[in-house]
Amino acid sequence: MKKFFLHLFTWWHDATLNTRVFTWRKGIFVGEDDAGNRYYRHRKTNSRWVLYNGDPEASRVPPGWYGWLHYRTDIPPTDESYTAPAWEKPHRPNMTGTAGAYHPPGSLTTPETRPNVTGDYEPWTP
Repeated sequence: MKKFFLHLFTWWHDATLNTRVFTWRKGIFVGEDDAGNRYYRHRKTNSRWVLYNGDPEASRVPPGWYGWLHYRTDIPPTDESYTAPAWEKPHRPNMTGTAGAYHPPGSLTTPETRPNVTGDYEPWTP
């Protein structure tokens, strides 16, 4: 019952009930990526969308599917033999807001201490 209400009222857990009904009525399944995300296009208008497998995180869309979703190409990766270039790294989740987030050197949130200020800096006083 809880899952039904989550589908009905929230979008941040999974696709809403309205999205699923719209996809069932008007969508044409185009393909699926390695993460289990499913890609669709509209029967008449050729608009495109994705139903995420798990958390709806846009950074989980692979480059080939990203290009198809944003109309950079009309050929989905399932219709061509796409091979990732050697320089392409595997996906890492977006860690913003978590303990694993990136903190550059000198940031107030890094565990190391900031270097002492030398004599070339004078603080502003009103």
